[in-house]
Amino acid sequence: MLRVLLAGGGTAGHVNPALAIAEIIKKQRPDAEFAFAGNPSKLEAKLVPQAGYKFYPIEVEGFQRRLNAKNIKRNIHAVKCLLKTTKTSKAIINDFKPQLVVGTGGYVAGPIVRTAAKMGIKTAIHEQNAYPGVTNKLLSRYADVIMLTVEEAKKYLDPKKEYVITGLPVRSGFSKITKQAAREKLNIPQDKVCILSTGGSLGAGAINSAALELMSYYKENSLDVYHIHSYGGNGRETQFEKCLAERGVELNGNDRLIVKEYINNMPECMAAADLVISRCGANALTELEAMGRGSILIPSPIVAGNHQYYNGMVLQRAGAAIVVEQKDLTPEKIRTLVGSLLNDREKLKTLSENAASLYISDTDERIYKALEPLLV
Repeated sequence: MLRVLLAGGGTAGHVNPALAIAEIIKKQRPDAEFAFAGNPSKLEAKLVPQAGYKFYPIEVEGFQRRLNAKNIKRNIHAVKCLLKTTKTSKAIINDFKPQLVVGTGGYVAGPIVRTAAKMGIKTAIHEQNAYPGVTNKLLSRYADVIMLTVEEAKKYLDPKKEYVITGLPVRSGFSKITKQAAREKLNIPQDKVCILSTGGSLGAGAINSAALELMSYYKENSLDVYHIHSYGGNGRETQFEKCLAERGVELNGNDRLIVKEYINNMPECMAAADLVISRCGANALTELEAMGRGSILIPSPIVAGNHQYYNGMVLQRAGAAIVVEQKDLTPEKIRTLVGSLLNDREKLKTLSENAASLYISDTDERIYKALEPLLV
């Protein structure tokens, strides 16, 4: 029986690709057995068991570069974890006995993939971002197969290695619904402009502020614009809906504004939109490409290696998005930018067409083809 061990975590951006890779292999090899190694205190400890897979805990922490009393304490804990990782990794591998180990990023993938390679087990990694994370940069020396979401990541990795451009698997539902069908479900007229803004489940203060400005802008200028916004946990804490009311923007009886803490039907909402305002996580950008939607992208400035900026610039260079760094996102900037797009439907259409041209529709097949020689 084929046994595959996957390691990756810390964020959904690392966990979801690992889960997707397991499903891709399972479709071709129904006999395969899977297990995941992850941090017991991170998101993977919840998502992996929910998906029905065996979960091996291994505690790994990153080092903090900015030194203060709190971070020194965290670094001491990180050292203690590091000293145990090789022993724990060997114990996990010896217990599960995988023929293949796949890492999808995050600190936890490091010791598992490196130990497996040293034990003579076949290994592969998948990098989601245009600017590779430190873990995958290190693991690229050991891995038998290196898969990348976008070609731009190559320039930051060892030029002597071979890389396979696979794209990134997207959640089911994306690219399977038309704009017309989505708008019928959401009661949005076919001839009106619709904007979607989201900072993900946690929300993003910068995107919530942009949405407040835009909804005020529509009211002040009597613009017939439909806007869907999810404010997330951040907006709940900062009372997004109360802030709207203080600006004189009413939600009750206003069918042009759909405002929620969390959007459960994201494929429908994105399909209905002409323009999306979003962060630049790899999953979000692949969904924009799958749907063929132009976007205004506001990279998070607090992610490792500023990788969201590099992700967003891939789309901007392709004419599929407009990147605005958070430090430059003033109320005037977002009003002017969106106002210019509302007056230029052709520009909106071009952004969307260029986004669609970036989508790799055969990602599943590419991933399986890259891994197949290792599935002995």
